[in-house]
Amino acid sequence: MALGSALAYGVADVVGGLLSRRADFRAVALLGQLGGLACAVVAAVLVPAARVGAADLGWGALSGVGTAAGMVFLYRGLSRGGMSVVVPVSAVGGVALPVLAGVAFLGDRPSAASWTGIAIVLPALWLVSRARSDEQGRARAALADGLLASAGIGVQYLALAQAGEDAGAWPVAAGRAAAVLAIAPMMRSPGRRLPRARFAVGAAVNGAVAAVALVLYLLATKEQLVVVAVVLSSLYPVVPVLLGVTALRERLSLAQAAGLAGAGAAVLLLTVPAA
Repeated sequence: MALGSALAYGVADVVGGLLSRRADFRAVALLGQLGGLACAVVAAVLVPAARVGAADLGWGALSGVGTAAGMVFLYRGLSRGGMSVVVPVSAVGGVALPVLAGVAFLGDRPSAASWTGIAIVLPALWLVSRARSDEQGRARAALADGLLASAGIGVQYLALAQAGEDAGAWPVAAGRAAAVLAIAPMMRSPGRRLPRARFAVGAAVNGAVAAVALVLYLLATKEQLVVVAVVLSSLYPVVPVLLGVTALRERLSLAQAAGLAGAGAAVLLLTVPAA
């Protein structure tokens, strides 16, 4: 289930990026959350839930607000063609923020491996930002979008972790509903329209795939595979990066390649639990 979660997240990022290059990234994000909402409601009905409290739904809704911010900035970065930069940066920040918040406010004590991962993040981001001279502007914009997306993704994971284990998948459904409400006002500006039916369906299905990824991750943790689930689910950036470099022919400098390697190492180190 954890491997399926990583694969689904990676595929969703790739498809969302391609759709965002041909339609308004806000519309892609909104339609994706609508598809995710439908999928999450079905999953919530099917997954047993012993008790669902208002606090569980509230944490889920807060996670959805983070999802909305994360997806909007992620898709904006992907629409600009920075797939091999935006996704890894957003993943590293999305893991680092919950770790730091846990230390500052929740009394968590990261392991030595986690602190090593945190130390690797900044130089990794610096290396990723060092694009070739002919692509400096695009790389810096992609890096900024990735950092903003990482903050939203971090809130998503941090808030969702506060929901009770007995709530089943209902916090995920509440999060998709909150994400829809957060993104919808962005479509009110003149000239912003939903894409054609074919792209609309594709975006909605893609959002459903992302929702499946999140449900698979939660189910994996409930099967007492927390360590394996977290580590393997965090490997989802491998899919879009490899496709971005190969199928989409996005070129990387040596510095960027080293930064991406550091970003991958940081994700793994940040998810290693204390002994």
